[in-house]
Amino acid sequence: MTVFALGHDAFIIDTGIMFPANDMLGVDYIIPDFQYLRDRTDLKIHGVIFTHGHEDHTGAITHVIEAFPGTPIWATPLTAGLVEVKLRNAHLLGDTKINKFNAGDMIDLGPFMVESYHVCHSIPDCVGFGINTPYGLIVYSGDYKFDNTPIDGKKPDYAKLAEFSQRGVLMLMADSTNADQPGWTPSESIVTEAFDDAFKVARGRIIVATFASHISRIQQVANMARQYGRKLAIAGYSMTENVKMTRQMGLLDIPDEMLVDIGRIDDWPPEKIVIMATGSQGEPAAVLGRLATGRHRHLDVEVGDTIIVSAHTIPGNEEMVNRTINRLFQRGANVIYDPIAPVHVSGHARQEEMRLLINLVRPHYFLPIHGELRHLKEHAKLAIQSGISADNVFVVENGVVIEADEKGVRLGNRVPGGYVFVDGHGVGDVGPVVIRDREILARDGFLVVVADIDQQSGELLYTPEIITRGFIYLREADELLQQVKEVFTHVVEENHDESLNKLRSLAEESIRHFLYNETKRRPMTFCVINEH
Repeated sequence: MTVFALGHDAFIIDTGIMFPANDMLGVDYIIPDFQYLRDRTDLKIHGVIFTHGHEDHTGAITHVIEAFPGTPIWATPLTAGLVEVKLRNAHLLGDTKINKFNAGDMIDLGPFMVESYHVCHSIPDCVGFGINTPYGLIVYSGDYKFDNTPIDGKKPDYAKLAEFSQRGVLMLMADSTNADQPGWTPSESIVTEAFDDAFKVARGRIIVATFASHISRIQQVANMARQYGRKLAIAGYSMTENVKMTRQMGLLDIPDEMLVDIGRIDDWPPEKIVIMATGSQGEPAAVLGRLATGRHRHLDVEVGDTIIVSAHTIPGNEEMVNRTINRLFQRGANVIYDPIAPVHVSGHARQEEMRLLINLVRPHYFLPIHGELRHLKEHAKLAIQSGISADNVFVVENGVVIEADEKGVRLGNRVPGGYVFVDGHGVGDVGPVVIRDREILARDGFLVVVADIDQQSGELLYTPEIITRGFIYLREADELLQQVKEVFTHVVEENHDESLNKLRSLAEESIRHFLYNETKRRPMTFCVINEH
């Protein structure tokens, strides 16, 4: 999520989400921290403009529209459709105007004139932007690669990039995701060949897992199903909604007679069925994750199924994806995944394409965007090797302001901000402290001592009760738990004159110390003391 501001006017490019890392326990996803925009009540946001429809660029739009109701949206037709589905499901569509534009169109956003141009990626209808400012032209690449044989036949707009260069480019902001990968990213067309090889030999059902927004991949699978005389079923709510929407828009060519309901696939022999499914990142609640654990309502993995995982693993998800693939193998499926076969190629440029973009645009300043910090660093090196002065290359993290005026471009101050965790319906109420508590609970469990004491004498009325989970196996812990009761009783007897809060604190500290000495573990320990 990037904000361009001039005086009291601003617009936003993209509003994406991020997958949680393995240590972010219980977090569903992460959204950008846009508190800075909330605090800038003097700022008029003229619109949110999207480069393309993937979740890491559109997923937080409902949160942004909730915070800034009535903000207009600008997107290409496919992206607009995907965003509309999100807003409708969140009941936010009513007051939100979605403006559609095509690659090559000019968009007027207050004092900014934004020129769009077509780029190739792993989803149709992708664009980059040329942003005209009083101090120069800024080129924003979006996610891109230079694919000269794209599936939809729409090649990169080299001419527009060259025209930008002729006019003079103040700064290039370019995707860095594959900055550590040498060479060129293969074309999407090689995936068709890999699918053809898989369909040719498959004797049972074929299940293809990919992102719900990967419309190009869904079209490729539909084409293969048609070629090999198979019916196509869609599994997963988000993918079903996206397929319905893109077919209505004419962006997805799947005849009615080819589609079958996921609940009726048993009416057809296995060799006549292809299933598109979500869950390529090993998400437990998605279709592939539920298939791996046998928890799907309509589907079970059968011996002889061919399962194609058509997605690269997002960094941090490797463990979940590998576990899912292993479980699918255990259930008798033949699983095909990259690098076993080229059933997926990246939608992001590699080093040679990055050099080409820099040389085409010839910017005075360079700002690597997207990807992790290590990717930004590598991209910065490429820019310097390509002739941009090291003083004019900025590697920044979230929240850093880049300032441009008649004197040039420079680093500004950093505004407060970081990750905002979304957990269920809670947005931002789970922070580092809560995550740390969850880590402790996951690692060592908890122990609670419940006791009643006499209000006058401070003496125990009954034997304390102990509740524990995730710490020790209760049937084999009688002696240890009895010792915990003795430690607690001793503390109460020695300190019955203390206040209730002080007594609770002393008891918890003593029990923690005892448990660590005995078990070398530190479960969360609580004492609940009631006076009667």
